Amino acid sequence: MRAILSRELQSYFYTPIGYVYMGVFLTLGSVFFAVNNLAARSGDVLTLLWDMSYLWLLLSPILTMRSYAGEKKARTDQLLFTSPVSLSGVVLGKFLAAAAVLLITVVISFVYPLIVAMYGKVYFGELFAGYLGFILQGCFFIALDMLLSSRANSPTTAAVMAFGANMLLWLLDVVNAAVDMSVFSRALDFISPYIRYEPFTLGQLSFASLIYYVLAIALCLYLTVRTLDKRRWSE
Repeated sequence: MRAILSRELQSYFYTPIGYVYMGVFLTLGSVFFAVNNLAARSGDVLTLLWDMSYLWLLLSPILTMRSYAGEKKARTDQLLFTSPVSLSGVVLGKFLAAAAVLLITVVISFVYPLIVAMYGKVYFGELFAGYLGFILQGCFFIALDMLLSSRANSPTTAAVMAFGANMLLWLLDVVNAAVDMSVFSRALDFISPYIRYEPFTLGQLSFASLIYYVLAIALCLYLTVRTLDKRRWSE
């Protein structure tokens, strides 16, 4: 697994993908920070993280589109299937590499609360809870979009599928807020990665949401392993 992790992590920075992901995220994040905090003279970092969480919807497909679909298009996926690393190790290695790029980007974004702390007060407990939920939500979108990449035949198709699925989750959340249907709303509240993130934006450490994200990520990774295993025996 370490070999897969190392190879994938290097590939993000030997190609423009990692730099594009980080650059776009930090550029848009800086715009949000300038508008929501600097211009408004607000020290509310948690609301900033809520606004920035929508960037996962847009940028996760960039990070994941080549993870499996690119291997299939380049016909290097057979090397993965015949390598001494198990499929579980391959999937986990690729996921951890993408998550590492996400974490590096998030660490750089710590400059926003640092600037706020220079002119106001930042509560560490609330900030920790906000960033924990922020990272977990981003990792969920990575796991989901990697699952879709494992089912696509090309990186472009994978990116379109991932963006469409991410948008669908967002639209379901919008519909849930606009339409009051009790059973439907409860179901959407349970599966929505945005509703699950809300407690963290209030500075609360929600164990229910924490378990939800961990299980959702594990489910996506498991389904990715099953998809690759099925493809290995069908080719």
